[in-house]
Order: sequence, then C-alpha cells, then structure tokens
Amino acid sequence: MAPHSSPRPARRPLTPAPFVLRLCLHLLMAGLLVLAAVRAHSAAGTVAAAVTGAVYAAGSYLPPVRTSRRAAAVWLGVLGASWLAMLWLTPEALWVAFPLYFLQLHLLPVRWSLPAVALTAGAAILSYVGHGAALNPGVFIGPLLGAAVAVATVLGYQALYRESERRRRLIEELIGARAELAAAERHAGTLAERERLAREIHDTLAQGLSSIQLLLRAAERALPPDSPAAGHIERARRAAQDNLAEARRFVRALTPSDLEHGSLAAALERLCEPGAGPYGSEAGAYGLEAGPRVRFSVSGTPVELPTPYEVALLRIAQSALANTVRHASASRAEITLSFMDASVTLDVVDDGEGFEPGSVRPSSEGGFGLPAMRARAESLGGTFTVESAPGQGTAVAVSLPLSPEDRSPTAGGTA
Repeated sequence: MAPHSSPRPARRPLTPAPFVLRLCLHLLMAGLLVLAAVRAHSAAGTVAAAVTGAVYAAGSYLPPVRTSRRAAAVWLGVLGASWLAMLWLTPEALWVAFPLYFLQLHLLPVRWSLPAVALTAGAAILSYVGHGAALNPGVFIGPLLGAAVAVATVLGYQALYRESERRRRLIEELIGARAELAAAERHAGTLAERERLAREIHDTLAQGLSSIQLLLRAAERALPPDSPAAGHIERARRAAQDNLAEARRFVRALTPSDLEHGSLAAALERLCEPGAGPYGSEAGAYGLEAGPRVRFSVSGTPVELPTPYEVALLRIAQSALANTVRHASASRAEITLSFMDASVTLDVVDDGEGFEPGSVRPSSEGGFGLPAMRARAESLGGTFTVESAPGQGTAVAVSLPLSPEDRSPTAGGTA
C-alpha cells in the first residue's frame, strides 16, 4: 500500500508477544540514544541525540502514525533527518541504525522499506568512515549484518502473523459453520419428525377411525328401526367421525404450510411467482424479485401423490431454486413436474454459471445443498442426478417410483 492511501483499519489490542516486542524496541532505542548522548564529544551531539529521542517519543504516542501509512512515512522522514544530523555530529549515532531498520520495515510497504533499510545502512557506513575510522571488514559487515537480521526477523514475523490470522479466520468460519449446520440439522429433524407424525396419524389413527365409522354405519343400517342399540351406535359413529376430523386437522397442521392450500403443482407454481422467494411462503432472504425469471410447467396427467412424495419434491424444488438464486447468477430457470406411468419426476434447470458436480462440498454458510436433496430422494426409493459444467448451466432431476396404488385417484389423500 502506498503512503498516500487511505488509513489502515484500526488494529486489534496487542497480544502479549507484540507488546513485549514493542517495549523492547522502545528500550533499545532509548538505551542507544542515551549511550550516544553520553559519549558524544560535543554539546551539539548531545542536543541532536535529545532531539532524535523527542521525535521518536512523539511518533510513538501519535495515533495517526499507527493508523496511516502517510503519517508513518512523514514521521520516519523527520526521525531519519534528526538521526542523520546526529550521525554527522557523533559516530556513536551509528548504533541507532539497528532500531531504525525495524521501524522502517514495520511501518513502510516492502517496496519502500527495503530501499530505506539499504540507505540507512549505507549512511551508517559512510558516517563511520567519515569520522576517521580505519577501513576494515567490520565497518561494512556490522551495519549490513544488522540490516539482514532485521529484514529476516520482520519479514518472518509478518509471514507468521499472516498465517496466524488466516488460521484464526478459518477457525471462526468453522465455528460459525458448525453452529449453522447444527441449527439446520435441528430444523431438518423437526421437519422430518413432523412429517413422520403426519404419516403415522394418517396411516394408523385416521384410517382406523375411518374404518370404525364405516363399520358402525353398516351396523346401523343392519339394525331394526326400533332397536335399543341404534342410539348407542349413532353416538359411537358420531364420536368416531369427530375424532376422525380431529385427526385430519392434526395431519394438516403437521403438513408443510405450502401444501396446506392445494396440490403439489399449486405449491410449485406459487414458488415460481415473482417475490415468492426460494422458500415458498416463508420469508427468505433471497427473493425472486432480484433473481432469475422462473417458469413452472406440468407434464403428463397429474395424480394425487403420497404426502411424503409431495413434501420431498417441494423441499427439493425449494433447495434447488435457492441454490440457483444464491450461486448460479442465472437469468432464467424452469421447474417441470412430470407424471409418468411408473414414476413422478421433478426437473429444475437454469442457465447460470454452472459448476463441476464432483467438486461440490458442504457450504460454509451452513446449507446441506445437493447431499440433502439426494438423501431425500433416495430415502423414498428414488434417484437424484445433477448435470452441470462451468458456463453451461445446471439441471437437477429427481425421480420417485409410483406403484399402481399411488396412481389411484385417492392415493395420498386423507382417510
């Protein structure tokens, strides 16, 4: 990031390790400046050391230096100028170059910090020679080795920090995904239990009460008109009729709300209406008013389906359409419900971006997606297929078998 860019985001509170490192840098700078001031051969050198210390202290406590590249670059420029003045007056200022390396590497972008470190090392070498020191390998090795150590330390620490931040974000995302997955599992378990109870009530209590009512009606017709048992049978038949109506109300209450007011085809057609959202009558965050145009069609002769079939096909259509709205960037989608001699088929096709089906993994947003659709279909003895490729849209198809009883006009109805 260049120095003229916008301020950097506010940093999180320092953990113990960075706090200790910063404290050590302050102590190192203070110690070297005191050493330079004490060993300076002139009052001017002592004053220059004091000015450099004041500039350093001011920058350490100014918030803009910690939040803005521009302010940090200006402060480093002023600090470097005061250090060069001190370097001109006393050779003891040479040692202050080492903490300056760390400041430049920490506060400047890499493309600026490395040249700044090189210039600082060069200035230290030239000053040492200029003050009359004899040329020897140590004159060059000392500042250059210090610069190399500082570069390796800071860049290595930054790499470790980035890796730590990446892992922290991944852990936070994992925790969030696990919480969402747990919530989705609880919701799915609740829906599955409601559907199971609806099937059990329909297939046992409601059917049994219906049979009792029919038997009592037959017994009532077989009795003589003046039989003393006729009144008891009439009351028993009415009690069975009332309880049958109550059982049917339980079944309706446990059935998904989208299927309460009509057939599966009607629920799917409502799902495709603009503004309905990919979750039917539920208030979803991904409304179709901002998504693709969706068309619904029915093929073949519609028949009543068992309630588990209707629930599974509706949920699969909702999930597939939700994926289209959220991920496919499609302009058009089509839902087709096909009734055939031995099966009922649901197809959801879009013209979106497509994907590689083999590379799909559970979503970080907590959704089950394709695995859940496949599990629903296979739990009813059906098949589930996905055809897609990058740039070629997506087609989701689920087929459920139909027996002759399922195709009867009363299949799937209430008792």
